[in-house]
Amino acid sequence: MPVAVFAPAKINLYLHVTGRRADGYHLLDSLVAFAAIGDNLTVEPDASLSLTVGGPEAAPLAALGDDNLVLRAARLLAGQAGVGAGAAMFLEKNLPVAAGVGGGSSDAAAALLALRCLWTLSLDERALCSLGAKLGADVPACIYGRAVWVGGVGERVEPAGALPDAGVLLVNPRRALPTAAVFAARCERFGQAKRFAPMPRDAAGLAETLTSRRNELTDAAIHLVPEVDTVLAQLRALPGSLLARMSGSGATCFALFGDRAAAERARATLATAKPGWWCAAGGFFARPAEAGHR
Repeated sequence: MPVAVFAPAKINLYLHVTGRRADGYHLLDSLVAFAAIGDNLTVEPDASLSLTVGGPEAAPLAALGDDNLVLRAARLLAGQAGVGAGAAMFLEKNLPVAAGVGGGSSDAAAALLALRCLWTLSLDERALCSLGAKLGADVPACIYGRAVWVGGVGERVEPAGALPDAGVLLVNPRRALPTAAVFAARCERFGQAKRFAPMPRDAAGLAETLTSRRNELTDAAIHLVPEVDTVLAQLRALPGSLLARMSGSGATCFALFGDRAAAERARATLATAKPGWWCAAGGFFARPAEAGHR
């Protein structure tokens, strides 16, 4: 039977850059959440590994060929587990590429989860995260697929507890923004880790707590893509917007609302005003622990 796994958008509710290792990689402190907005991956038995990509955001992946993270994840898992079987994989791509919402990493995580189930492998989340870290710093968090504290260069992942219900609006001005370029443009001092407890009970409380934290890559991203500043201003002006912030290294930004209905109304308003932007609304997503594990 086919196995389907959702690949949600990753959102950095805050992101502080706390240092830099000798090898050049930056150290982070972040609260990562996931939105009920994302890609869909379906896998089914086949003699060899193959990937077909469709959906509204499929075109930018065509140039990657076999270097697509989904195929890389599948080959890595098969090699690690000694699997001789194949799989036919179909990715419905709804998230923009190079957008700061971890689309490729979430797709790779979905591939590891789906193929673990299809091939009936006895690998827990910790083992999958170790594999995922070889594919990219965001992949371990995406394997969990629920709110986590992220440290190190992204490989240190700890559960953050359940987030309150909230509406989420994601907006991208249709400008790709490579992560390496944003880190290279950053010229601020290093920040501090600012984890908190307990988790606020509602969306307004969460937004209030987050106001004393920020995304420390925002200024660098705006320097490279000034439209990010325009997006943030538009999000802050929307009725019901509790907090507006850039996610990851951009250029996608998000706004929090009291509920999904308010986020959807805001999406409709902004989509009409800015028809060239990518806009999507939903709520927070939390993958059940050990989803797809047999």
